[in-house]
Amino acid sequence: MVRLFDLRLDIIGGARIFSAIMNEVFKLIAEGERLSESQMAEILGLSEAEVGGQLAALKEKGLLLGWIPVLNPDETPEVAVRGLIEVKITPERGGGFNRLAERISRFDEVESCYLMSGAYDLLVVVKQSSLHKVAAFVSERLSTIEGIVSTATHFMLRAYKEQGFLIEQPEEDKERLDVTP
Repeated sequence: MVRLFDLRLDIIGGARIFSAIMNEVFKLIAEGERLSESQMAEILGLSEAEVGGQLAALKEKGLLLGWIPVLNPDETPEVAVRGLIEVKITPERGGGFNRLAERISRFDEVESCYLMSGAYDLLVVVKQSSLHKVAAFVSERLSTIEGIVSTATHFMLRAYKEQGFLIEQPEEDKERLDVTP
């Protein structure tokens, strides 16, 4: 039986570009919130064992790397500072940006690391308990790596939307301000 969400092999010039099965479980995960295996089974009309098997296949193929809850930063008791660090690096012969990006990604403080186009090469997202700890990470650990040309650090002050979810503002913040001449 061919399923609507099956992804076929794409062949361009004889080269195999991408091969994976995007099953119903993957579609549920991609579209919404975290559901238990029993909830997924009920929605899809499958057994829990079938759902578990599809989840295992997604993990094995590297499509599903993990589950991350979306928390409201205004309601989270843990004080966390997120820094966005723009990094310019010198590409290496034979490896380009990959070796340095992978090295930076291994730091525990690094939440995300992206290769970018534009004025800088990498965007590194760091999460720490204070501004000073983010600054210390940048000045003592990140900027001292050979091949890093420069860094620019920005701090996230407030989140209005996080991973597709709007962060609600308190009622008093939603009111329109008085217009004055």
